Amino acid sequence: MAGKFMKCMCMKICCIGEHVTQEMKKDTYEEAIEGLEKLLSEKDELKSIAAAKVRRLTAELAGPAEIGAVESDPVKRIQTGFDHFKKEKYEKQIALYWKLAQGQTPKFLVFACSDSRVCPSHVLNFQPGEAFVVRNVANMVPSFDQNKYSGVGAAIEFALLELKVENILVMGHSCCAGIRNLMSVPDDGATRSDFIEGWVSICKAAKATVQKQSSHLSFDDQCTHLEKEAVNISLANLLSYPFVNEAVVKKKTLLLKGAHYDFVKGAFELWDLNSKTSSFLWN
Repeated sequence: MAGKFMKCMCMKICCIGEHVTQEMKKDTYEEAIEGLEKLLSEKDELKSIAAAKVRRLTAELAGPAEIGAVESDPVKRIQTGFDHFKKEKYEKQIALYWKLAQGQTPKFLVFACSDSRVCPSHVLNFQPGEAFVVRNVANMVPSFDQNKYSGVGAAIEFALLELKVENILVMGHSCCAGIRNLMSVPDDGATRSDFIEGWVSICKAAKATVQKQSSHLSFDDQCTHLEKEAVNISLANLLSYPFVNEAVVKKKTLLLKGAHYDFVKGAFELWDLNSKTSSFLWN
């Protein structure tokens, strides 16, 4: 009897949830959740179920695309984000996280831009443990230098010698502000910032190539070309690291690939180290 009662109550809760979802078109997110909590708390026997249901509906109604819009308070936003992750990811893949606790064996080292719109794990659907990721302004890889940009060198060395990755992917993207900054650096080398111009100058050779080959194009089109050409410079710079060069040229245990993600068109290009032009295009 108790089982039938609980089943009936759960069905009522589900109906309430569906009603609230529909009402979301009329009411604010906060009002909908408040109304649901009030309805559920009217019956003492539903309190434990209500609490779980409210948490689940909160996560469902505040999907990944809406969480940031719902919470303006940074602490609450972080809490909401973690709650969503734990319920929708961690608790549903507990075996995966238990395995990862024993160690990581990623197959990819990915260089991506710090731009908030181009998270490689999101774009390429990498699961936890699949990719060792380095993000910086304009996804650049400087040439080997033990005294400069050592953080990048340490990441590459760790990925190859400790994690034994088999692929390095350098992923550029559309509308890259770092690339536009590089394209805008005056020829006299004048700077407007403490770090940005110095960093993006890593790929100044790519800028020279684009200016020579595409001077007839608009500034925006030149930037698009530079987004891809800068990736090629980074691929070349990777070979200046002895352990990378050995793995690619001698041992042939490592593949280098360049990519460009166009989030405006929803397209992705991929090419090999030697081709420097798109071998694959998905859109």
